[in-house]
Amino acid sequence: MWRGALPADVCWGAFHKLGQVSCVPYLEAPGCQTVPTVVTSVRPARAKRSKKPPERERMVVVAISGLHGAGKTTAARVLVKKFKLRYVCAGTIFRQLARERGMTLDEFSRYAERRPEIDRKIDRQTAAAARGKNVLIDARLAGWMAKRADLKILLTAPLEERVKRIVCREGRKYKEVLRETRKRERSEAKRFKRFYGIDVNDHSPFDLVLNTQHFNAKETARILELAVEQLIRRRS
Repeated sequence: MWRGALPADVCWGAFHKLGQVSCVPYLEAPGCQTVPTVVTSVRPARAKRSKKPPERERMVVVAISGLHGAGKTTAARVLVKKFKLRYVCAGTIFRQLARERGMTLDEFSRYAERRPEIDRKIDRQTAAAARGKNVLIDARLAGWMAKRADLKILLTAPLEERVKRIVCREGRKYKEVLRETRKRERSEAKRFKRFYGIDVNDHSPFDLVLNTQHFNAKETARILELAVEQLIRRRS
């Protein structure tokens, strides 16, 4: 007889097959009650092949969005490495396009306001990537555009905290980064609303919203790792 622990505040999955009821935990937690399995028939024990698919066969799409400096790309790279996911980063494409035109991010953001084809090109690639498997999409609009994503994550943090992180990362002046970040985010909100009807302040598409002000990069990544691990277990 198999016995499982049933925590009061954690989701469980119950599977019914051939008169057998088994309780399978998503997470383990202390202070739980014991629930026995009920078996209506007994068969000779025999070795069973695990139904757990190989890592390469798992199909999972993770979409991670976040404000600039919230830790989105840092966390994304950790997840990509740990779970061997293909990495699609819209920010990298956007910065490359800006460099090709000899523009700063602020200048290129204002340039893109008058040319919707730039955002649409990037976002088409994001949406196309979501139709693949074993991929992580790192993009400002990933949670809205990657409609087929299995897990949609949004990272946030107060503006001042995010600016401090960017200053530390890029070695620039605080006021300069603050001014650029404000302009860039206003430009993005304006473009996304005009081109797609998306309100970036609407977090309803997301499965997980995390304020990273309270966690360092390692802690943030660990929280997201746990979320992805549970997703993979459920889909296995």
